[in-house]
Amino acid sequence: MKKIMVVDNEPDIVDLTRTVLELGGYTVIPAYSGEECLRKLEKEKVDLVLLDIMMPGMSGWDVFNRIKKKASEVKVAFMSVLEISEKRKQVLLDEGLADYIMKPFDKDGLLSRVDNMLKE
Repeated sequence: MKKIMVVDNEPDIVDLTRTVLELGGYTVIPAYSGEECLRKLEKEKVDLVLLDIMMPGMSGWDVFNRIKKKASEVKVAFMSVLEISEKRKQVLLDEGLADYIMKPFDKDGLLSRVDNMLKE
């Protein structure tokens, strides 16, 4: 069973995302900050990290860069309310980001995108 870490400082978002992913057959590891995410990644092997960009303390950008330096095989996707240009999105994909998921997302859309990322 594939393992996904969901990282967001809003517990409701983590709980909602976790429920959707578990119904889709995934194991979910919650984290509520960038620092917690990095600590858990030292102990847990995950297939995908779904990462909020705007968090207090360490931002999603910082976490993404640290994950890519330490564990480049781990796929990372941003989940954000921030709209970004296609050009910026392409730069992120070129830097190793697996996907950019806009919040709010619908259940089927999220599962479909996660399935696609984990197939590659």
